[in-house]
Amino acid sequence: MRGPVGAHRAPGHTEGVIAPTSRCPCLSGETYGDCCGRFHSGALQAPTAETLMRSRYSAFAVGDADYLLRTWHPTTRPTTLDLDADQTWVGLDILARTAGGPLDSSGTVEFVAHYRYGGQRDSLHEHSRFVREHGRWLYVDALG
Repeated sequence: MRGPVGAHRAPGHTEGVIAPTSRCPCLSGETYGDCCGRFHSGALQAPTAETLMRSRYSAFAVGDADYLLRTWHPTTRPTTLDLDADQTWVGLDILARTAGGPLDSSGTVEFVAHYRYGGQRDSLHEHSRFVREHGRWLYVDALG
């Protein structure tokens, strides 16, 4: 994911940390600890491009810039990433995916990420490209 640039501080969360029992920001229906939290902590690697995209969305939502940088392909990764705590991520819609499965080496995910900033609602629509290298999925860039 390229576009989301903010951090979400949900009620009861401090310093960008979300409780493992809280609902995951990616809206998978699972708890954060059973969903994206496993990837953010480094306990597991995302098994598919879509799972990586969802975990990256959640990383923007909880303000985990380190995870975003770790999962960004080195050829397109920025040197630093400053997240805006005033931007609140409120929803994610997956529109389409191509390849990106456990046995694939590349894939794409098209999504819409919804946010609030300065009292206004807006969204980011992106078709993201991912590659799998050395068993790890990495975000590369946005297509066209």
